[in-house]
Amino acid sequence: MTAVTDLPRRPSGRLRSAWAAAHTTVPGVPRWVRTTAFAIPFTVLPSSAWRIATCTFHAPLDGGGPQASGNLPGWLPLELYVVLLSLVSEVLAFAAVGLTAPWGEVFPRWIPGLSGRRVPVAAAVLPAGLGATVLTVVPPLFTVMVAGGRTLQGRALDDGVPLATHDWRTVVLAVCYAPLLLWGPLLAVVTVAYWRRRRGSRPAVAGLA
Repeated sequence: MTAVTDLPRRPSGRLRSAWAAAHTTVPGVPRWVRTTAFAIPFTVLPSSAWRIATCTFHAPLDGGGPQASGNLPGWLPLELYVVLLSLVSEVLAFAAVGLTAPWGEVFPRWIPGLSGRRVPVAAAVLPAGLGATVLTVVPPLFTVMVAGGRTLQGRALDDGVPLATHDWRTVVLAVCYAPLLLWGPLLAVVTVAYWRRRRGSRPAVAGLA
């Protein structure tokens, strides 16, 4: 009989290590900043779930109107595009956690040419600051335009979209997309905290696995 110790190791240990490394907090980060950073992905999650449920699984949340594919290439179905868009949105949102984690101060070892090097403050602060600015301005502007029955381009909303139905579907959409209004301000708070902490400080770690 094969001994238990001779069985191949499960990859779950490596996944747990990667998960723990991604969520580790740099010493000196206040608890409220860490909580703010970890809250950012959850501001994106409801809208991502709504898009996937509506466009990928065709849940009756969009007023029953036609789902336009826009300028998507013919080889990319709308259902797949929405999933990819949602995944990218979550990854970008999770990047805010890097402003409180070691991998936001020292490049991980798996990045060729940058392994173990300190992340320049400007390389993290400038993109995060620009993103925070855009995310703080665009969602409220979109909300104001939609409240007036218009798109960002100034066109009137179609009757088939859930924002124009004025029923329970509008409520569900509003509840799912309202947290996006917090993404920009929360990211701005974490970015400022990162910049203040990194000024004149030494890297918290010498390298990451």
